[in-house]
Amino acid sequence: MLIARFMTPLIRQKKRYSIEMLSFFSLILSLMLTACNNASDSTPPQAPPPPNVKVAHAMSKEITQWDDYTGRIEAVNDVQVRARVSGYIEKVSFTAGASVKKGDLLFVIDSKPYKSQLNYANAEQEKAKVRYELAKNELARAEKLVAEKAISIEEFDMRSHAVREASAALQSAQANVYAAQLNVSYCEIRAPISGRISRELLTEGNLVNTSDNTVLTTIVSLDPIYVYVDVDERSLLHYRAQHKQATLNGTPVSLSLSDEKSPSFQGQIDYVSPKEETKTGTITLRGVFDNPDELLIPGFFARLRIQKNAPSPVLLLPDKAIGKDQTQHFVWVVKDDNQVEYRKVTLGISDNNLRVISEGISPQDWVVIEGLQKIRPNTQVNPEHIDLAISPATH
Repeated sequence: MLIARFMTPLIRQKKRYSIEMLSFFSLILSLMLTACNNASDSTPPQAPPPPNVKVAHAMSKEITQWDDYTGRIEAVNDVQVRARVSGYIEKVSFTAGASVKKGDLLFVIDSKPYKSQLNYANAEQEKAKVRYELAKNELARAEKLVAEKAISIEEFDMRSHAVREASAALQSAQANVYAAQLNVSYCEIRAPISGRISRELLTEGNLVNTSDNTVLTTIVSLDPIYVYVDVDERSLLHYRAQHKQATLNGTPVSLSLSDEKSPSFQGQIDYVSPKEETKTGTITLRGVFDNPDELLIPGFFARLRIQKNAPSPVLLLPDKAIGKDQTQHFVWVVKDDNQVEYRKVTLGISDNNLRVISEGISPQDWVVIEGLQKIRPNTQVNPEHIDLAISPATH
């Protein structure tokens, strides 16, 4: 019993020392693991390899540069057909949308009231003619009598004045006949020009009143056709210097419609406005184009292309090699150390899937053609050199 009482506190103290030792060793192990982790974290990560890109020299080619302007097609002649006499429409003699020739019959207006007026005017003309003949006979007799002093001078003067009065009345009657004939002829409304006609705006049986100024139909000429564009002052001065003439009449131009990528119609300038529009700083030019197939319709949007300069060598790049940064265009140029450089460029016209680069690069620059999305400023790349002249991407 005594021994047991003495050993019990020793055993408890030994257990306590064992727990403290275990805690101490756990702390040491944790510190060693933390040190190992810190040592591994301090190792720098490996940099990714340079991105692969394709680079090429800009293609050199001799081309003629043009300036493009957006305008509208207009007819040379555009006529609104109206009636010149009032009456009921008896007949419509054309097909809507058809081609008509100058003088073709379009509408017929009831002419019976105007033919009646013509008959009355003819009768009045005959009466005036008889009075004129009678007055002349009376004057002839008076001339003989006054020579024989059988009548007074006053009587002779009266008969002379009667002839002049009868002559004037005859002329008035003839004028009334002519006016009545015109009214009868106006009952047949004919095409004033050749061209394509619109639909009839009034059909048979409707009353036409000239006081309403009613439009019956419209005719537009389609061959040739006009295109009007507005050109800035600086460009006009350049064209004059380029073509060595002030009016630019006869200067060749080309035209493309909104669904065409390249011009398909050839024409020439035939008019330059004599005055600049001061509000816009532009001057109106007009191109004239043959249109035998009537593919150019008045009202269509069109792009007019004017020659900017004579054929000269230029640098060209594919459109996919050109980036856009807000309001400016740029390319990536690879330097000798394979680092890329941001280059602002000025674009010219498009030529067979290539774009003219007016400013920003030289023929010796290696320009990134493919892989632009992998590039950041001043990064290094792994370039693959290609030739744009034989690359399928340019065709």
